[in-house]
Amino acid sequence: MKRRHALAVAALGPAAWGAAVAAPAQPGEVVRWPDVSLLDGQRWTAAQVEGRAVVVVFWSTTCPFCRRHNQHVEKLQRAAAGKKLSVLTVARDRDAAEVRRYIASQGYSFPVTLEHAPMAAALSRRNMIPLTVTVDRQGRLKQVIPGEMFEEDLLDLLQLAG
Repeated sequence: MKRRHALAVAALGPAAWGAAVAAPAQPGEVVRWPDVSLLDGQRWTAAQVEGRAVVVVFWSTTCPFCRRHNQHVEKLQRAAAGKKLSVLTVARDRDAAEVRRYIASQGYSFPVTLEHAPMAAALSRRNMIPLTVTVDRQGRLKQVIPGEMFEEDLLDLLQLAG
């Protein structure tokens, strides 16, 4: 049955793909958060961020721009303590042990998932790092910001907590 459905969708062409594969949220639309596993073994779910703004950063251990950017993300993570703002990062690497070593060596405390595909499907299919995505407290996508950001600009994202 599943194979017939997939063949039917393929036969209908690109117009049918929208129904079969949801597109990432567009600015102003509510994000359909996936549940993902974090490197520390915990689950990250939509229920955890209900009523909270969220900053998601896509990055890689091999990206020098990401390294500088994530130093500022770490400051944002610490400044967000006690506020209605959550930070989640998405490492595009495949080797969990390597990512764990890297975040330990950098002193990062922000949560990290390696589940790039579901997060990209929900937020942005832009294939660029670092990539910072902001979501407001109502769960609506605010911005997709490509490239490295200055510390002041990342810390300004605390305003999302309202």
